Amino acid sequence: MNHLVFLALITICNIGGHLSTDVVSNTKAEGSNDSTVSVNAPITNPMLWADTPDPDVIRVGDYFYLVTTTMHMMPGAPIMRSRDLANWETIGYLFDKLTDSPKYDFQEGTVYGRGQWATSLKYHKGKFYALFAPNDNPGGDTYIMTADDAAGPWKIHSRMRHFHDASLFFDDNDRVYVVYGTGNICELKADLSGVIEGSDRKIFEREKDETGLLEGSRMIKHNGKYYLLMISHVWAPGRHRREVCYRSDNILGPYEKKTILESDFGGFPYVGQGTIVDSPDGDWYGIIFQDRGGIGRVLTLMPCRWIDGWPMLGDEEGHVPLHVRRLKSGEPTQSLVVSDDFSRSRLDLHWQWNHNPIDQAWSLSERPGFLRLKTSKVVDNLYMAPNTITQRMEGPACSASVKLDLSHMKDGDCTGFAAFNGHSGVLTIKRQGKTFTLTMSEQVVQLSDKHKVVESVDVNEIEKTTIKNQIVWLRIDGDFRLHHDKAQMYYSIDGKEWKKIGNDYQMRFDYRKLFMGTRYAIFNYSTKKTGGFVDIDIFSYQRKPYL
Repeated sequence: MNHLVFLALITICNIGGHLSTDVVSNTKAEGSNDSTVSVNAPITNPMLWADTPDPDVIRVGDYFYLVTTTMHMMPGAPIMRSRDLANWETIGYLFDKLTDSPKYDFQEGTVYGRGQWATSLKYHKGKFYALFAPNDNPGGDTYIMTADDAAGPWKIHSRMRHFHDASLFFDDNDRVYVVYGTGNICELKADLSGVIEGSDRKIFEREKDETGLLEGSRMIKHNGKYYLLMISHVWAPGRHRREVCYRSDNILGPYEKKTILESDFGGFPYVGQGTIVDSPDGDWYGIIFQDRGGIGRVLTLMPCRWIDGWPMLGDEEGHVPLHVRRLKSGEPTQSLVVSDDFSRSRLDLHWQWNHNPIDQAWSLSERPGFLRLKTSKVVDNLYMAPNTITQRMEGPACSASVKLDLSHMKDGDCTGFAAFNGHSGVLTIKRQGKTFTLTMSEQVVQLSDKHKVVESVDVNEIEKTTIKNQIVWLRIDGDFRLHHDKAQMYYSIDGKEWKKIGNDYQMRFDYRKLFMGTRYAIFNYSTKKTGGFVDIDIFSYQRKPYL
């Protein structure tokens, strides 16, 4: 395997966030995190109603820092910052690209559902540290990266063998450990260059009936004791996903175990996997993700109460609360998904490419005020198209539109807008000779197990119409309320009057395919010859509350 060449993201962004918590309502009904709510209103769960799985959260001074999994999206491993646990701003990424495998460039397979997983974020003696292992097949090396500022630039400090769902841990005596897998631990050399030979061991054995998930390690130390949080699931009737905690006076054990959260929320499945963090005032909070169908895995926020030396999560009844009191009032509103008129000289941090981008095939400068997407490779489907650019979708509902200039497309070029996932709802404009045809279709990718090769894409064309204008608007509305997961699709020739096309598309989450929440995706690819391009004038986004 070739060594990974990481391109550290140089962008450093000013940030503002805001935080607060404490239960003010134990209501089980589902609410809204509408961005128009008062800056002093309580936080409504989900804290982040968007795909933000495998969280690790730390606090440095007044700021909380969050890292999450984005797998095959580039740049990868987003770093977010907040002061109130309500508003999270994306301030940087650990890396621009991964290049240790040709799969990241759509060669010899893909990394759909793989790539960067479950990053561990730490702060020690004035430096930020991040540990993650690309989960390719076989598993990629583990990387330890460092930065003086969480926004970056991040640099590779060392690389070593693969650790699954690992937690980096700095002890009070400066000894450094990696806790990984299911109860495995090893000690690192003082310079973090590798594992100390002979230090690898098991610190506990799983229970006999615990045959499902037991992973997602997050290690902290509190009042002299070691606490390892993990997600657990016993595959048996009446047993649910839960968050468990292992506790010991010695990092090498013996450990005792307790379930610290076993709660569903909002009619969706039981929550599990995350971490705990303290506030500047000494209060503690849990941040745990929940699977929510088409939107992906969202983050819930809850109090963490230390009871008999255990970090018990949830309200007084052990449930995820609907509302949590703000930690800090008056902070400016921040969003995970934003509109963009492409007027800046650099691409906004909220955008991520599907796999590594081809840098020479996109531009913000060739036509100022537009994002130009050029065809650079002949492919026959969306899932192999380079330079597909994406942002998350958000619940409870959202709407986004794009304005496209089609005048420089070539025969056989396909451009458009998608609710993108392993199962996608797609608006495709294809040029055939001098004719432009808009099609709403349902597309499902079929991937090989080992190398995630795109073996086929099943395309079901629902409705088709001819487009006579070379300026066109496309719009997708998403509804992620309980039992919905619907996307509605529209087009317009003036940006004012919209015509629905196709059916209400049923969005899905499929861990066997892309293993992510549905995203807005803008694409442009060639099926005959390269050299054409489209110009995107604006991406307009609005989150909807559905109160």
